[in-house]
Amino acid sequence: MTLDASSLQVVKATDRRLRRTDRSKGASIALHAALIGASAIAVFPVFWVFITSLKPDARAVEPTPKLFNESSLDNYTRVLSGEKGDFLAWFGNSVLIALMTTVIGVFISATAGYAASRFRFPGKRGLMMSFLLVQMFPFAVLIVPLYNILIALGLNGTSIGLVLVYCTTAVPFCTYMLKGYFDTVPADIDEAGRVDGLSPFGVFWRLIMPLAKPGLAVTAFYAFLTAWGEVAFASAFLSAADESKTLAVGLQVFVQQNRTEWGHLAAASILVAIPAIVVFYLVQRFLVQGLASGAVKG
Repeated sequence: MTLDASSLQVVKATDRRLRRTDRSKGASIALHAALIGASAIAVFPVFWVFITSLKPDARAVEPTPKLFNESSLDNYTRVLSGEKGDFLAWFGNSVLIALMTTVIGVFISATAGYAASRFRFPGKRGLMMSFLLVQMFPFAVLIVPLYNILIALGLNGTSIGLVLVYCTTAVPFCTYMLKGYFDTVPADIDEAGRVDGLSPFGVFWRLIMPLAKPGLAVTAFYAFLTAWGEVAFASAFLSAADESKTLAVGLQVFVQQNRTEWGHLAAASILVAIPAIVVFYLVQRFLVQGLASGAVKG
C-alpha cells in the first residue's frame, strides 16, 4: 500500500509527537526526581528540629540519635506552662508587634507606591532608587542612629518604638513592590472613579486597593516576617524585662553560658514557626501573582 504526500506528512508528524512525548516523559521523571530531592533537603532540617523537640535535653544531641527514642511532649508542656520563661507573654508581644508592623507598613507602602505610580513630582526617580539602595546596607549599622532617634522621641523600650523601627526596614521594599504592581493597573480605572465623583483617596481606597490584593498579600507577608523573627532590633530597643520580650529574644533563655537546652529550644522553635506557616497558608494563593506583577515594572 502506497501513501500519498499528505498521508506521509501525517505519519511523520505523529512520529515526531510520539518522540517528543517519550522525551518529555524522561524529562518529567528527571524533573520530579530533582524536585523530590530538593524538597527532602529543604524539609529534613525542619523534621530534625521536630524530632529533637520530642527528646529530653540530655538525649537531644546524641552521637547516634534514634528518631523516636524516649519521645514525649514534655518539652512543649514546660515551654507553654512558663516553667522555662513566660512564653505566652512573648507570643502575645510578638503577635501585637508583627500585626502593627504589617498594618502600618502596608498602608504606608500602598499610599507611597500608588503616589509614585500615578503622580509625577520632583525627585520621584531618586526616591525610588533610594528605596533600593537602603536595602544594600546591613541593618546592624542602623541600630545606633535608630537608638538615638527613639531616645529623643521617648519611645525606647516600647513596642511602638520597635514597630516604627521595623517599618523603616519593611516600607522601602514594600513600596517598590507595590509601585510595580500599581503600574499594571490601568489608569482608566482612576479616571472612571473621578468621573463618578470620587476623591483621589476614594479612588485609591475603593477602586485600586481591592484590585491590588495579590500585591498587598506579598507585602503583608514580607512585613509580618520582618517583625516576627527579628532578633537584633528587638534585643536593642526593648527593655530587659521578661514580660516585654518577643519570641525571638525570649528563646535566648534556653541558651545558657554552660549548656544549651536543645529539647526546649527546638520545641519553642516549632511553636514560633506555626504562626508564620499560618500566615503563608492564608496568602499563598496571592503570592505568585503578586510577585510576578510587582516585578513587571519598576
